[in-house]
Amino acid sequence: MVERVTATDKALELIEQLKEKHGPLMFHQSGGCCDGSSPMCYPEGDLIVGNQDVLLGRIGDSPFYIHKKQYDYWKHTQLIIDVVDGRGGMFSLEGVEGKRFLSRSRPFTDEEYQELKTEGVL
Repeated sequence: MVERVTATDKALELIEQLKEKHGPLMFHQSGGCCDGSSPMCYPEGDLIVGNQDVLLGRIGDSPFYIHKKQYDYWKHTQLIIDVVDGRGGMFSLEGVEGKRFLSRSRPFTDEEYQELKTEGVL
C-alpha cells in the first residue's frame, strides 16, 4: 500500500518524545499563514479539524491532516516529514525542544499513482 505521508526515523523519535510529554498528538500541514508551510504538531484534539481537511495518513500513530485546497496541489506527491534543528512554528509543540518538523516531498511513481487511483484515494 502506498503511503501519502511518512516520517523519517528522526521525526518518529521526536514524535515519541512529544507523546511522552503531551499524550496523543495530531498533525496538520500548515497552509502558509503564520508558520509558512510547516507540519504543525498539536496535542490531539487541540486543533479543530474541519470538513475541508483531508486525513492524509498517520505518522508515529498520529493523524496527519492537510486542507483540501493544499491537498489538490500536492496529491501527486508523498510527504516525508523530517526534523531539523531550529525553531519552527510558534504554535507547534516541538519548538521548545529546539527542533522543527519539516515537510519534504517526492513525486509518486506512475505505478504508485495508479495504485492510489485504483484504491480510490485520489
